[in-house]
Amino acid sequence: MTESLGSLRRTHSCSALTQKDVGSTVVLMGWVQRRRDHGGVIFVDLRDREGITQVVFNPEHNPKVHEKAGDIRSEWVIAVVGKVVARPDGMVNESLFTGQIEVMVDELRLLNRSETPPFLLDEWAGVSELVRLKNRFLDLRRPQMVQNFVRRHNSAQCIRAFLNANGFLELETPVLTRSTPEGARDYLVPSRVNPGLFYALPQSPQLFKQLFMVAGYDRYYQIVKCFRDEDLRADRQPEFTQVDMEMSFVGEEDIMAISQNMMARLFDEVLGVKVKTPFFRLTYAQAMESYGLDKPDLRFGLPLVNVTDIVKDASFKVFADVARSGGLVKGINAKGCIDFSRKEIDDLTAFAAVYGARGLAWIKVKENEWQSPIAKFFSDQEKQALKEALNMEPGDLVFFVADVPKVANEALGQLRNRLGQRLELVKNDDFNFLWVTEFPLLEYDDEAKRFVALHHPFTAPMDEDLALLDSAPLSVRSRAYDMVLNGTEIGGGSIRIHNRNMQEKVFAALNIGPDEAEDKFGFLLQALQYGAPPHGGLAFGFDRLVAMMCGERSIREVIAFPKTQKAACIMAGAPSQVSSAQLAELGLKVR
Repeated sequence: MTESLGSLRRTHSCSALTQKDVGSTVVLMGWVQRRRDHGGVIFVDLRDREGITQVVFNPEHNPKVHEKAGDIRSEWVIAVVGKVVARPDGMVNESLFTGQIEVMVDELRLLNRSETPPFLLDEWAGVSELVRLKNRFLDLRRPQMVQNFVRRHNSAQCIRAFLNANGFLELETPVLTRSTPEGARDYLVPSRVNPGLFYALPQSPQLFKQLFMVAGYDRYYQIVKCFRDEDLRADRQPEFTQVDMEMSFVGEEDIMAISQNMMARLFDEVLGVKVKTPFFRLTYAQAMESYGLDKPDLRFGLPLVNVTDIVKDASFKVFADVARSGGLVKGINAKGCIDFSRKEIDDLTAFAAVYGARGLAWIKVKENEWQSPIAKFFSDQEKQALKEALNMEPGDLVFFVADVPKVANEALGQLRNRLGQRLELVKNDDFNFLWVTEFPLLEYDDEAKRFVALHHPFTAPMDEDLALLDSAPLSVRSRAYDMVLNGTEIGGGSIRIHNRNMQEKVFAALNIGPDEAEDKFGFLLQALQYGAPPHGGLAFGFDRLVAMMCGERSIREVIAFPKTQKAACIMAGAPSQVSSAQLAELGLKVR
């Protein structure tokens, strides 16, 4: 039988009591984390959201309560009334805030029982993620998860307080809107009232926050849900949260300043970590040249070196052919790694292949020779040039990738990250912020056979590149910028186009004709005719940011009820079938 709470109310959380409370009578409530029977005396670790307090059922102190406590099991919900006493000498638990005291129980109420949990909440490490997600209501009880969500809460409150203090208004944008081509697939919602028509869930509030600027609201923010129907991975979810910001009458410097100051405040208040500002900056071209990726991890060195010109006339046909056909040959020097085994090199070759590399050439630098299948193909002059360019010294292991620029950069850039982990060059408690600027406005989509926006179609080109939009569109740089933390993009933004003629010109470069532009973006184009101010903004991936602050590899660890990589909630059973009556109301039929 379970008991009623009645008029009983708790006086303290399970993390509040210290030696100062010795002698006080208290009421605690929570879950049984662990029960231990030591020679007749029963010890229970009582847990709530705040922490744990040890409560004691002693047959000599209160036989009736002790007998009742004999039934207690893990995850039962109980309330206890008792006196705070100091723990005996040698029994203090320094790892607990409440470890110097315990509560001698005078009254016990069994508020609810629990079936045996499918996994132990304090010994869950070997439990599969599917089991955890299926029983998320239990998984969320784990102290680590509680800590993550307290940190998420504190982060959101800190961001709101900072933006409020800097003149931003928290404004809402629609969740049911129209489908617009912004990159990923839209989630569509059929309209019952308008048969055959559909709403789309927003991939971001992009157009609406720009309309707030047109409307004169000057500074907007929102911590908002966004939706994208795309292939999932550890740092993607079909629904996610972003911190969305927009400002009027600003340039890049203004937005970067407010954003990096917000990060400094956030990390100081929530983690106690001092972040140095201003953040280091690289242009997109610099990042790709030295690191191969547009979100480099600068906590360690290992830069990539372009050796295309050195090997373009080499006897090694693979390198020479790539160099002469407009590709790249790049190298990376893994200093002191000459002892890597052939298996380790083969594993790294397979890793590079994931990113499109057709091979991974290597050279081990010995005292008087190079050990490598390709060493014989280089002249003494070419060897000397490679040695100087890559700072090759005895004991080094140098890797090369030769391919089209996109593959060469991506494969070797990811290999650089892999080596940084393998060589333990990264400290997990380091936080290295970086701005990457001057992204290309457009890139060519080989599948669609047309230009697409690298960020989104509303990003402004750099003024000095406007003349190239017709003649050399891939050379046009944008006024876009990303904030990168430890090799992960945590935020991206741009100065927006605020002139209808320029917006139509960019649409034309994207093969979006006047009719399609009017159909999908007519309300924005119309708004730009009515005195739109210069404006820009930035959006932070809030889930990803909090995950990094919590030391978690997956954003699922900081989303309360996440989806699997198949976009399913296995706890609630979503997505699910609906009745034929519901489909009929919407004028839909499932094939």
